[in-house]
Amino acid sequence: MTAIGCPARAQDPINVVASFSILGDFVRNVGGARVSVTTLVGPDGDVHVYTPAPADAKEIADARLMVINGLGLEGWLPRLLQSAGSKAPIVTATKGIAPLRAGTSADPHAWQSVANAKVYVANIRDALVAADPADAGVFRANAETYLAKLDALDREVREAVAQIPESRRKVISTHDAFAYFASAYGIEFIAPEGVSTESEASARDIAGIITQIRTSKVPAVFLENISDDRLMRRIAAETGDRIGGTLYSDSLTGEKGGAPTYIDMVRHNIKALTDALAN
Repeated sequence: MTAIGCPARAQDPINVVASFSILGDFVRNVGGARVSVTTLVGPDGDVHVYTPAPADAKEIADARLMVINGLGLEGWLPRLLQSAGSKAPIVTATKGIAPLRAGTSADPHAWQSVANAKVYVANIRDALVAADPADAGVFRANAETYLAKLDALDREVREAVAQIPESRRKVISTHDAFAYFASAYGIEFIAPEGVSTESEASARDIAGIITQIRTSKVPAVFLENISDDRLMRRIAAETGDRIGGTLYSDSLTGEKGGAPTYIDMVRHNIKALTDALAN
């Protein structure tokens, strides 16, 4: 029998650890009040080069569920999981997504396609149902509501891209984080860095991109919230291209930033792109 004033254990929110901010937002939308979410790589953090802190191992050890992206994004995670000694189930949110290739590796940035984001949400829903069957109805209802919002978002992006002349649907961005967006929506992204912000562009890469901008008449250069902007500003200066603004690639912002949620992030990016390219 539960003492008065002491809620039953079943009523406690389940502890979920997400590897980075975008996954944390998905979990919160599906879990609602039934989850307590910790993200290891927080707002404006770079998941590619993250260095885990000792506190992260404790968070994982206390978790009922761990949500990761997979596709090689969290290269620092295996050692952290080993040190945490957690027995919590790990859900790979990209399960079922056919990855695009970047050279010999999978491109991990699958969330940049809203259709893929729906797969993430379905995987998270199923994992929460398995971890807490008593609240399955809540998780399914929350997921259905959020998936409908993502459907509307996908239509919004397609309608916005349709306003951009086909000859102007190309941009330069800092690292190659937008291949899934490009594949889904038909905007070409050219990046001096690879799929990880750890990779640095060589002088030959930069010279090639400057030539490509000039020959292809690329209308705009974009910065990213997680990357040093000096390289992109140099490319813009050498080509005379305008800087179209900042795109959010691998991270959300804090509550007061331009992209505190995934839906805000996609809306911010498509507005920045259409403002720079449509005219």
